[in-house]
Amino acid sequence: MNKALLKTPLGNAILEGDSKGISKLTLTEEASEHLELQAPELQEAIDQLQQYFSGKLKEFSLKLNPQGTDFQKKVWQALLTIPYGRTTSYMDLAKELGDPLAIRAVAAANGKNPLWIFIPCHRVIGSDGSLTGYAGGLWRKRWLLEHEQPAKQQSLFI
Repeated sequence: MNKALLKTPLGNAILEGDSKGISKLTLTEEASEHLELQAPELQEAIDQLQQYFSGKLKEFSLKLNPQGTDFQKKVWQALLTIPYGRTTSYMDLAKELGDPLAIRAVAAANGKNPLWIFIPCHRVIGSDGSLTGYAGGLWRKRWLLEHEQPAKQQSLFI
């Protein structure tokens, strides 16, 4: 498994993957000077993440290879259909997957997503519009959702 490091506005991201695709993206608070991870095979993923964080990329086009159960993979596949700048609820996602009673299982699968930006689990919110659970912390979820919002019109009045 190859690894690469990228500094992001959300912390230091460690990408893992191989010829089958990107399998994991984790964050670390560890100082990047102690991490010297380089992997030319992951350069395209690094480039796309940098473009995403700079606001130039709205949809990733990478080979993904997350590891999980069949149900988790089904949920993760559904997450890929949520457009940039949009959100859905856990309830709506469970309905989309054919079982509105599976809301907790959908939420649990969402929380196990190993590719948290590439597979946009941050776009799933509570039915009441609240920011609910996010493995990376709610401040990161809020940051990502705000990052994906269209540019706000600046006030004409100071």
